[in-house]
Amino acid sequence: MNLKIEGNAVTFWLRVKPRSSRERLRLDSAGELNLELHAAPTEGQANAACVNFFARLLRLPRASIEIVTGEKSRRKLIRIRGGGEIARQLNASVLTTDN
Repeated sequence: MNLKIEGNAVTFWLRVKPRSSRERLRLDSAGELNLELHAAPTEGQANAACVNFFARLLRLPRASIEIVTGEKSRRKLIRIRGGGEIARQLNASVLTTDN
C-alpha cells in the first residue's frame, strides 16, 4: 500500500467498487488499495459513502476526508487530515486478498 504522508495529512490512491455486497477495504494481489461499497455510483452516492466509510473507520469528522481527484472515476486520490497516526490505522484496517 502506497501512503504518502505530508505534514499532518495522508494521501493515497484508491479504487472504489460501488454496488458491492460488502463494505470493506482491502489490498488486491497487485498491491492496489480497493474499497467495496454498497452505494450506487450515481449522484455522488459512492463518493459520499467513501468519505463516510473512512470517517467511521478512523473515527474522524467527514470534513477531514477529501477526494482530491477522481470524483467521477472509480480511481480516486484521497487525502485524510489527522496526523501520522492515520497511516498506522489504515495499515491495520486493510484486508489482504487472502481474507
